[in-house]
Amino acid sequence: MTAGLQLGVIGSLALSVASSVAIVICNKALISTLGFPFATTLTSWHLMVTYCTLHVAQRLHFFEPKAIDGHTVILFGFLNGTSIGLLNLSLGFNSIGFYQMTKLAIIPFTVLLETIFLNKRFSETIKLSLMVLLLGVGIASVTDLELNLLGSVLSGLAIATTCVGQILTNTIQKKLKVSSTQLLYQSAPYQAAILFATGPFVDRLLTNRSVFAHKYTTPVVGFIILSCLIAVSVNFSTFLVIGTTSPVTYQVLGHLKTCLVLSFGYTLLHDPFTMKNILGILVAIFGMALYSFFSVRESKKKSTNDALPVSQMPDKETEPLLATKDGSDIKKANGVSHGC
Repeated sequence: MTAGLQLGVIGSLALSVASSVAIVICNKALISTLGFPFATTLTSWHLMVTYCTLHVAQRLHFFEPKAIDGHTVILFGFLNGTSIGLLNLSLGFNSIGFYQMTKLAIIPFTVLLETIFLNKRFSETIKLSLMVLLLGVGIASVTDLELNLLGSVLSGLAIATTCVGQILTNTIQKKLKVSSTQLLYQSAPYQAAILFATGPFVDRLLTNRSVFAHKYTTPVVGFIILSCLIAVSVNFSTFLVIGTTSPVTYQVLGHLKTCLVLSFGYTLLHDPFTMKNILGILVAIFGMALYSFFSVRESKKKSTNDALPVSQMPDKETEPLLATKDGSDIKKANGVSHGC
């Protein structure tokens, strides 16, 4: 990985964390303080503003649009829009603790899908670091675990659509050689459309209130506009992070955001905080540090193998012997590695 690419990855991670924490704080004020609980409809507005912003940027030649197969982008857009709606329904029909467990389940399910369908290999050290991370976030954020059939089905569908959507975000960018901006520009209208059509009904089901009957005071409108502007950065950085790293790394980053939001909530908003929260956050941060360390180490090892001159490559006759010795199917002679 070149220095320029490393800086780009670090920048995208930092942008994602900063914008996500900012929008959580903004939306918490909008929903809890100002009494605007229509999260699904608000997300459709986020995506509409994101598309309009990117359209203006494209007209000003900040990026060049790239045509993507219509069926692919429509399916991708609707899938991502559906996953957002399902996550909101999961939160509405489950306890907070079970919803947090749903979010935690996204990482192992993503690992499972990538292993089965993409033949991606995750080392034991990466798996261990992810287990430590999930344990920490679970300790910090999971409280009660009330189960019900409808809520469990919605959570299962939310996990499946979210994992597949994020894997496709990474796969489409790499297979079709499109940038995160180009993919977001093409898919945002379809994501916005499905949420714009279903959002009011979902919100009515969850809150028993109509978004159209809400009283839009100046502070409410102001925070909605602010939330939409921050969402442009959130949506852009989400596609950027998944495209430059991986769906699993994006989920790890998401749990870092959870820890930061808990910390900010205690520091700025004086939310209740216990030793259990502190212990969980510390364990989660340790897991993130392990994941970062092992990921960087494996990335450097892969780069070194890829950079070996032909004269240092084992010949074809020794390939099966190497594969047998290390107990894997990886052909080191070709520098092929599916490690995270």
